[in-house]
Amino acid sequence: MKTKTRTKNRVNLITLGCSKNLVDSENILTQLKANNFDVGHERTDDANDIVIINTCGFIDNAKQESIDTILRYVDAKHDGIVEKVYVTGCLSHRYKDELEVEIPEVDAWFGTMELPRLLKTLKADYKHELLGERIITTPNHTAFMKIAEGCDRPCAFCAIPLMRGKHVSRTIDDLVKEATHLTSKGVKELVLIAQDLTYYGLDLYGKRNLSELLERLADVPGADWIRLQYAYPSQFPMDILPLMKKYPNICNYLDMPLQHGAENMLKSMRRGITASRTQELIDQIRQEVPEIALRTTMIVGFPGETQADHEEHLEFIERNRFDRLGVFTYSHEENTAAYNLVDDVPEETKEARAEEIMAVQQGISLELNQKKVGNTYKVLFDRKEGEYFIGRTEFDSPEVDNEVLVNASLSENFVRIGDFAHVMIDSAEEFDLFGRVIPS
Repeated sequence: MKTKTRTKNRVNLITLGCSKNLVDSENILTQLKANNFDVGHERTDDANDIVIINTCGFIDNAKQESIDTILRYVDAKHDGIVEKVYVTGCLSHRYKDELEVEIPEVDAWFGTMELPRLLKTLKADYKHELLGERIITTPNHTAFMKIAEGCDRPCAFCAIPLMRGKHVSRTIDDLVKEATHLTSKGVKELVLIAQDLTYYGLDLYGKRNLSELLERLADVPGADWIRLQYAYPSQFPMDILPLMKKYPNICNYLDMPLQHGAENMLKSMRRGITASRTQELIDQIRQEVPEIALRTTMIVGFPGETQADHEEHLEFIERNRFDRLGVFTYSHEENTAAYNLVDDVPEETKEARAEEIMAVQQGISLELNQKKVGNTYKVLFDRKEGEYFIGRTEFDSPEVDNEVLVNASLSENFVRIGDFAHVMIDSAEEFDLFGRVIPS
C-alpha cells in the first residue's frame, strides 16, 4: 500500500560523484522540466513518482556510496513510497550487466551517454532547442561548465575512459552560448571542467584551443570569474597563462592533478611526464603568473610504491608548497592497466601515507594563509551559516577549497549572498580565513 500522496510526474534526481556528474544531472532536469515534469534535485522527502540516481563509479568508496543509495530507494519502492527507480551515470555504465542481475528491483539502467533513451523511457522528448540552457543546482551565482566529455589519456589507474569514452570537445560557439545564457540568469562565476581541460579542441580544431575559448568567454557580459579545473600536466598549453594577466575575470587559479612526485610512480602510472619535467612546468607557471594558486591531487599506495617513493613524494610536496592539495588512496580498478599489477601496498599503509601527506599540507596551508593576514581580497559570498557570511577569493574553487568567514552579527559586515565584497583578513587557520568587509 502506498504510504504517501504523490504528484503526477514528480521526479527527484540524486547526484553522486564529481562536478561533471552534476552538470549531467542539471541537463536531465532541464530536459524533464521542459517536458512538464515536476523536478527536484536531492529533495529531502521521498514522496516522488520517480527517483533517478546519477551514480559515480570512479573508486571503491564512490561505488559503495552509489550502491547504498540505490538500495535505499529500492527499499522505498518496496514500501510504496516511490513508484519507479532509474539509475544512470558512471557506475550504471560500467557495471550495468552485473547490476541488473544483482538489483532487479531497479526499473531501468542507463549509461553516461544515454540521456535520449532515459527521456524516451520517461515518455519525454529530447528538446534540441534547449542547447546552451541549463537549470543549475549550485548557488545561483556559480555554475560548472563542462567543455568536453571523456578522455584520451592512458593513465594506468583511471577507469574514466571506460565510463566516459574518448575525449569529445564541445564547440566554442556552443560554450559561449551556454555561458551567455548562464550569466543572463545571474551566474557570475563559470567553473570550466572536463576530464582534461588542456586537451580541449584537439579533436575539433586540430590544435589545443583552450586559449581561444578563454578569450571568447572572457568577453561574455557578466562573467566576472572564469576558473579552470582539471588541467593535465603533460603537453600543458602555456598560451593560457598570459590570458590570466590580460583578462581580470580569468582567475589566477589552476587545478592540475599531478598524482605523484616520484619518478618511478609517474612512469608506472603512465602519466606521460617525468618528475623533472613536472617541476619545470610548476616553476614556469609560477614565473609566468606569480599570483597563481595551484591546486593538485595526489594518489598514494599505487602498486609498487615503496617507502622511498613515498619519501620522494613528500619531498616534492614540501618543496612546491601547493596552495591546495587533496589525496586519494589507490583503488584497484578492473580493466585498467594497473589492474594487471599486484595491489601490494596494504590498506593501512595507504591510509598512513595519505594522513602523512595531509599533515604536511595542513602545515603548508596554515603558513600560506597566515601570510594573507592584513591583506584585502575580493570575495564572492556563497552562503550564510550560523554567525558567519561565507565566501571565497579568486584563489578558491567552490566546495573543495578555503573559505573566507566574516561575522554576520556586525552591521558593517553585511553582504548579500551572490555579491562580491572586499574583505580585510584579520586571522587565519589551516583552511579558513577570517576578516571584515571593507566599504567600497
